[in-house]
Amino acid sequence: MGVLSALAPCSLTRGPCVLTTPAGAGPLRSRKGGWLWGCVCFFVKPEAAARGGSTVRLRGDGSRMSVAAACALPQQEQLQLQPPVKAMRRGSRPSPEGGEEEEPPEPPVWDREMTFCSERRRRQPQQRRQPAAAAGTAGEEEERLEREHFRRIINAFRYYGTNMHERVNRTERHFRSLPASQQKLLPQFFIHLEKIRKCIDHNQEILQTIVNDCTHMFENKEYGDDGNEKISPASTFDMDKLKSTLKQFVRDWSETGKSERDSCYQPIINEIVKNFPKDSWDLSKVNVLVPGAGLGRLAWEIAMLGYTCQGNEWSLFMLFSSNFVLNRCSETNSYKLYPWIHQFSNNKRTADQIQPIYFPDVDPHSLPPGANFSMTAGDFQEIYCESNIWDCVATCFFIDTAHNVIDYIDTIWKILKPGGIWINLGPLLYHFENLANELSIELSYEDIKNVILQYGFHIEMENESVLTTYTVNELSMMKYYYECVMFVVRKPQSSI
Repeated sequence: MGVLSALAPCSLTRGPCVLTTPAGAGPLRSRKGGWLWGCVCFFVKPEAAARGGSTVRLRGDGSRMSVAAACALPQQEQLQLQPPVKAMRRGSRPSPEGGEEEEPPEPPVWDREMTFCSERRRRQPQQRRQPAAAAGTAGEEEERLEREHFRRIINAFRYYGTNMHERVNRTERHFRSLPASQQKLLPQFFIHLEKIRKCIDHNQEILQTIVNDCTHMFENKEYGDDGNEKISPASTFDMDKLKSTLKQFVRDWSETGKSERDSCYQPIINEIVKNFPKDSWDLSKVNVLVPGAGLGRLAWEIAMLGYTCQGNEWSLFMLFSSNFVLNRCSETNSYKLYPWIHQFSNNKRTADQIQPIYFPDVDPHSLPPGANFSMTAGDFQEIYCESNIWDCVATCFFIDTAHNVIDYIDTIWKILKPGGIWINLGPLLYHFENLANELSIELSYEDIKNVILQYGFHIEMENESVLTTYTVNELSMMKYYYECVMFVVRKPQSSI
């Protein structure tokens, strides 16, 4: 383990830290294309680094991950994420129509901080060795693509305001084209547009704050810029992703999203508590993995109960935002967003469009002493390759993000310990179904269930009608409801 930077400053820690990184970490070439990262690093105290530290040892090829090292971190140790750097597709759900839709000494404070570290080494496919010059050229091209993707996402965050102001300006132009007699019928229309513009500016300030914390997050590689790079128009795809990410703040970290969390997250949490009761288990030794963790609330809630929990995410939109919430937000409801200003249709009241939400509804740093919580960044299938590691895998609105859901089932079967359980809740709105040149295997739940049984799983609980929503606007005249399937399946103790 090599020290990359001595006495690296950490905004949330009380003293200097030494940044350490596992050997062999680096970007992976995903089978789906794009550069994905399979490593987690942690800031540790200098004395910890001297004795080897307590870091997540997750190699670039996904092998030799020690969960004990990965998750059992003292609270003062700082969490460091390794980000995906190119071709992030997950991070928002497509809509059904195809769019995006607290005098004894005080206990230690939760001091982990997610930052980022970049390394160049990656797993190579089995192929003829290239000449050195050719390999060097390929490496330069890889780095260029990585930097290009990172900057593209940063640019999307910065372009938000311009994009939204153009939308409001179009609405104003259309209204002005009406006859004067009709305009007089709606004297508050222009006032409302000005309110939307102020909300846009506020959202842009929050997004810029998030970006300011990300542009130089790599400790050993500069993928950011100095903030003076010219903002260029972002694609509709990236802007839809960003607007969807804003709604993730509602779902995961606002009081407004509580009912949605109660319907999506609480059933999963209840099953974890039922299967791993504290009177029968040492909860700190129960390892729970949450793939597709989004902004991290489900994984955080599981860790709050005392379980060792690790979330996994691969969208830079999500990672930038979760970094901000988990590391920079310590006072409840200290930030405000206007997530519904992008919705110009199906508003019952004019004021509904500019209704704010406040976040976070809890202090993300309020995890109890000794809590074991970590996050990884990268492709689920690429990172998690070691067999018989996890006691529980909890997937929520996740399995339909696969190109081939059987690959997900295969990975979960391998990484679960014998006797371990997989808890799933979600629909089957396959993300790649309508994307050209993308592999997409769309199976019915009946087919998925048959595959699960053929792998050897035993079904312990099944509910084919769990009604829930996903980033719903409760004020809207149009809401999508999912009749989700929830199941708990167990890998037999006899499994090899």
